Amino acid sequence: MKRSPLTLVVLAFVVALMLYVGYHRARRSGPAFAPHLTQSSLAPDFSLESLDGKTMRLSDYRGKAVLLNFWATWCGPCKIEMPWFVELQKQYAAQGFQIVGVAMDDASKEDISKFAKDMGVNYPILIGKESVGDQYGGVPALPESFLIGRDGKIVDKMIGLHGKAEIEDGIKKALDTQPAKSTASVLTMRENGPAPK
Repeated sequence: MKRSPLTLVVLAFVVALMLYVGYHRARRSGPAFAPHLTQSSLAPDFSLESLDGKTMRLSDYRGKAVLLNFWATWCGPCKIEMPWFVELQKQYAAQGFQIVGVAMDDASKEDISKFAKDMGVNYPILIGKESVGDQYGGVPALPESFLIGRDGKIVDKMIGLHGKAEIEDGIKKALDTQPAKSTASVLTMRENGPAPK
């Protein structure tokens, strides 16, 4: 049976894609999942360099709802969702929402910066490290996003490309959480008793 040229092209593309994804998954040494990371787990804190050279920590955003997005310049689905993220950042920033992108590829800082500028990114991009990916289960597929509530706890996890409406629902869920009371304020209440009415 003779196959059409189109079928052969599609087949070759699928095989090439599988090899490419397999290579990138194989080079990640971290675990395939993080059993300790579930909904309501405290999101692991980390410290990474941003594109403008500042050191940023996830805990800097405590009190805000955060969408932590692991992505790469070579990732096709990442390019699809990035314009949605730009719109959602504009739409929900005033309510205390922040997107944080973590670039998990081998491109240079300059290339990542150019890519982000070309995509019109309006949120911080951090230069990822395998150790941070490992804290979040090895990030076996990209894009991978974690929605984190104002209390620093994971509300939802999205592996692969999801629709804009689904992402927006996750953002609303994260925004609907309450900030954690600081240890200092709890201790002060214990020492002084409740505030007079």
